[in-house]
Order: sequence, then C-alpha cells, then structure tokens
Amino acid sequence: MVRSLWSAATGMNAQQVNVDTIANNLANVNTVGYKAQVAEFKSLLYQTLQTATTTANGDPKPITSQVGLGVRTAALNQIFKQGSLLASESATAFAIEGDGFFAVRTANGETNYTRNGDFTWATTGENGGIMLTNSDGLPVLDSTGRTINLAGTYLANRITIDAGGTLYYPDENNNPVSLGVSIGTFQFRNPAGLQRQGDSLFAVTAASGVALNEATNANVVRSKVIKGYLEGSNVQVADEMVNLIVAQRAYEMNSKAITTSDEMLQQANNLKR
Repeated sequence: MVRSLWSAATGMNAQQVNVDTIANNLANVNTVGYKAQVAEFKSLLYQTLQTATTTANGDPKPITSQVGLGVRTAALNQIFKQGSLLASESATAFAIEGDGFFAVRTANGETNYTRNGDFTWATTGENGGIMLTNSDGLPVLDSTGRTINLAGTYLANRITIDAGGTLYYPDENNNPVSLGVSIGTFQFRNPAGLQRQGDSLFAVTAASGVALNEATNANVVRSKVIKGYLEGSNVQVADEMVNLIVAQRAYEMNSKAITTSDEMLQQANNLKR
C-alpha cells in the first residue's frame, strides 16, 4: 500500500507537468512562430515479486510477476508542424513555407533561429543606413551569416523580396534590381533537439545538429519565403482542450488512488487481535 502511495504521487506530478505544458500552449495560441509542445512519459523501475519459475506440474511459467513503481516525465517533444499563414499589412512581414528557420544575431553575439518573420527596418546611425531586425532589434542574418545592412539611399518601403528571400530595389525605370542580398534560411536534421530561448528563438544543440544553410546545401529542400504574411502558432485549441480534460481526469484518478491507499492503511492500523 505504501508503494501505491508513491506511485500515485508520481502520477500526479507527471500530470501536473502535462497540464503546465498544455497551459503554455494555450497561452501562446496567438504567438507568431510558436511551436506546440507535447509532454511524454515513461514508467519508472519495476519491482519483481516473483521471477520466472515453474508451475505445480513442473512446467515453466510463461510470465513473471512485476509491479511498477510509477511514472516520470521523459521529454517535452516539440511539434514543428507548419502553422497557419496570417496576412499582414507590414512591408517587412515574412513567413516561411517549409522546414527553414530565419537566423538572428543575439546581444551576446550568438546566432539563434526563429520562425517569427515579423521584421522591421531600423536605422543604424551610420550614414543614415538601415538594417533588417526583428521586433526586439536583433539583426536578421543573410544567407552568408552576415547582418543585412543597406545604405541610406534606399527607401525601406520600396524594397521587395522574391520567394527565395532575395531583396530587390526598383531602378529609374521602376524595374526590380537584385541587391545581391538574401534573407538566410536554415534547416536542422533534428529540429526537435533545438533549445528554446524565449521570444520564439531557438538555439543549436548537439541533439539538433549544426544549421544547414539552404542557400549552399544541395541536400535540403529549400523553403519558400512569403512576403506580407506571418506564420501563426501551430497550436490546435480543440486538441489542447481535450488533452486538458484528459490530464485533469488522470490527476483526479491518481489523487483517488492516494486516498484509497490511505484508507486501506487506516483499516490495517485499526485491526485488533
């Protein structure tokens, strides 16, 4: 009975993590570029009550007797399914259709990756130049890993972009001319291994592998950059609400198991000769 108390307690802890994960998904249902998470669980150790032995007739028993000792959180899996494309009136709103990520340079000089293409042109203070940044002011990187800086002679509202992420500017005849700069898009062999940094940013880990530059790697299918759209969260509200109900009921059942075990212990404690 003491064993059941601890097993049920691990079940309650696991379902608390499950509810926390679901709540975070629902909280970010309108976050641009957010990717949902799913809690995964695994059983703890098993205690062997009886090893494989023989029956009364001397025949080997086909099974053993083992009782489980609870559950624990195994992982919080990241779901990188494509989110819905949301139309935006911003001239610097970009969505990725495919498996790619945008790259930004953080304040400490590291490179992080994101699906949030809500960018803006910021003045650099150098000859009135402009630089493409995200909404937090972090520089967006091009296909060579450098920041995207343009001279002050360019007007931000006249810059266009094609499906490959290449920037164009109209000449005197209003014909688009390539600026020789492309917004960088990168892929990972295992995106689920990326580490979340907050603000819809991801950092490279040993599990994710190094970033694969779509512009130079012929082994990846290039993503399509779509101007005038943002990728919404891929959270499915109906599914999350169903998962929340299931998690709540599982939590209640584990709580009931603790109550039942306590009542059984109380009955045993009240036994008299």
